[in-house]
Amino acid sequence: MWRKIDSLLLVLLAVLVATVRANTNSTDGTTKVLCYYDGSAALREGLGKVIVSDIELALPFCTHLIYGYAGVDAANNYKLRAIDESLDLDSGKGQYRQVTTLKRRYPALKVLLSVGGYKDLAEEKPFEKYLTLLESSGSRTAFVNSAYSLLKTYNFDGLDLAWQFPQSKPKRIRGWTGKLWHGFKKLFTGDSVLDPKADEHREEFVALVRDLKNAFVPDNFQLGLTVLPHVNESVFLDVFLLKDNLDYINLAAFDQQTPERNPKEADFGGPLYEPTERVVGNNVDAKVSHWMGKGAPLSKLVVGIPTYGRGWKLTEESGITGVPPLRADGPAVAGPYTGIPGFYSWAEVCAKLPNPGNANLKGADYPLRKIGDPTRRFGAYAFRVPDENGEHGIWLSYEDPETAGNKAAYVKAKGLGGISIFDLGNDDFRGNCAGDKFPILRASKYRL
Repeated sequence: MWRKIDSLLLVLLAVLVATVRANTNSTDGTTKVLCYYDGSAALREGLGKVIVSDIELALPFCTHLIYGYAGVDAANNYKLRAIDESLDLDSGKGQYRQVTTLKRRYPALKVLLSVGGYKDLAEEKPFEKYLTLLESSGSRTAFVNSAYSLLKTYNFDGLDLAWQFPQSKPKRIRGWTGKLWHGFKKLFTGDSVLDPKADEHREEFVALVRDLKNAFVPDNFQLGLTVLPHVNESVFLDVFLLKDNLDYINLAAFDQQTPERNPKEADFGGPLYEPTERVVGNNVDAKVSHWMGKGAPLSKLVVGIPTYGRGWKLTEESGITGVPPLRADGPAVAGPYTGIPGFYSWAEVCAKLPNPGNANLKGADYPLRKIGDPTRRFGAYAFRVPDENGEHGIWLSYEDPETAGNKAAYVKAKGLGGISIFDLGNDDFRGNCAGDKFPILRASKYRL
């Protein structure tokens, strides 16, 4: 009698252990490290230029190299296309072939092609063609066939869908009086409709993913979904119907606040947890909890980690404490490498922080005051108040090796599928900051 009970308990224990392992480990038994490389970085000038050979030292830390970005050709039945043929195709500089050839030296590496990523921006409303494609079975078929052909031709291992759905409108941080007044106004104005055909598009995206997966099965191509910032998952993505046809679900849970979307309000770009009195849901833990609650397997959930910072211009009205959120006046001046106002690679961020090389600089070059994150909840920031002329003020939210490691530790503690690095070209690939190349990638990998 007792032997039968003991045997039954052992069987139940074995089933429980197997279930836990299936829910906490990646589908291939390894923790994923998705390393993105935006090929357009090869077109930068000077020290910001990042060619394929520059990223090679990062590859031993990556399970996947995801090359971006391809786009949708609305003029040719919505087929998948190279956005810059002169850069990517064999008829040009051949970067598609260069990245897939890396597998010869790193045979365990999977190289995927990413489509979208808020990079396919030629049209006034670029997301419209991504929705129109979904509406026609003929267009979906043309996209699937062209994707298969492109992957096969250039020896990619799969496709990453960084699909350009309409972005949700920015939300302001409001006190209780502001929330009360905003709610009162909505009684008369109502909520703006993001997409009148959202229900249809949600079903059609499921159909596209299913068709892609079926087409990829013979070649064992992988298929992943990258959920871009400010995409309303509840509106556009049916988790229950998508999850079985995806190899990973990558949550780009950063850029929650940017100088472009929130020009008058500087705040953390990608906090791990929600700071006090902020917009609900604009943090990593909330995004992960949402997808877990919808039934997404833990083993497929991947958390995105940026390798850059976002900077706002401070004014006399910003105050002197630097504690966010605070008033701002749009993007800060562009960095010397990336050349984008309000956007700074980690190397550009590091050069702005206190170090022996800039201790005696003045004015616009004077180092920022760095504020760390001992709580490991929100992230680091740095700032410099304006001078007596009201100039050179800046507030900067950024990811550094320590905060990136904290996010990787969170992923490990939650039993998630892995991390993604956005992207290699904005990490310190030259080792200018502290000597080590790709410090954010290294710190993240170390904490997994």
